[in-house]
Order: sequence, then structure tokens, then C-alpha cells
Amino acid sequence: MGTWGTGPFDSDLAEDFVDALEGLTRQQVIDVLERAFQRVTHSGERVDGGDGAEVVAAGALVASALPDSHIVIDPDDGPGEPLPELPASLRASARLALDRVLRDGSEMATGWVDSAETDHWRQEVRQILQALETPADH
Repeated sequence: MGTWGTGPFDSDLAEDFVDALEGLTRQQVIDVLERAFQRVTHSGERVDGGDGAEVVAAGALVASALPDSHIVIDPDDGPGEPLPELPASLRASARLALDRVLRDGSEMATGWVDSAETDHWRQEVRQILQALETPADH
């Protein structure tokens, strides 16, 4: 397993998660994304680093699919095919899961060697969270 940066797709786990979406039906993609969010939101006090990496990637994918989103996925990082239209419920699920990943009980939040990397990673996740806000959230 390797991590080479602070971006949502800068790890083997995130790449594997995106690769697993290839060839799935619309409903299967939605189910995979929702299960990733639920694993984190329903975890105990500790959020596993692998689950956290998948949730950050999944959250970025959901955010990038929103109209007028400032989250843009590099074609080399995202799925080979465009995501299907996603239900609005995934937006709320993504926000809850990403919030958990930012907390102290998360391996992703505490596993960085360099504090500058931690800060940069948190900033990246907060940008995804901001993109997932609905107009009523402001």
C-alpha cells in the first residue's frame, strides 16, 4: 500500500476504489459509494485508514458530479467512464462520512508524518466538503 500525496486519489487504496467502479451499472456505482460512506459513519470511535481513503475518493467523485462544482477530477485519477447521475442522498452521506474522517479518531487524520501534509490533506477534504454543501447550508 502506498500514499504519494495528500489528494483524494493519491493512494493505492483510492485508486483501487475508483478502479472497482469500472463496468458497474448505475445502481451498483451508487451502492458502492453509499457502502463506503456507511462503513465510516457506522464505525465505532476509530475510523480505519483504508475506509477513510476510500471515503475521501468517493466524496471527491460525488462532489465532482455536482453542477457547477469546483472539484475537478483529473482524467487519470477518475473512472474511465463518467459517473451516472447520482441521487441527492449521496451528498448528505458523503458529508457525514467526510466529517468523521476529519476527526481525531480517524487514522487518516492522525497518520501523516509531516504536520504540513496533515494541514494540506485537511484543506483538500474541507474543499470537498464545501463543494458538497447545498445552497441552504451557507
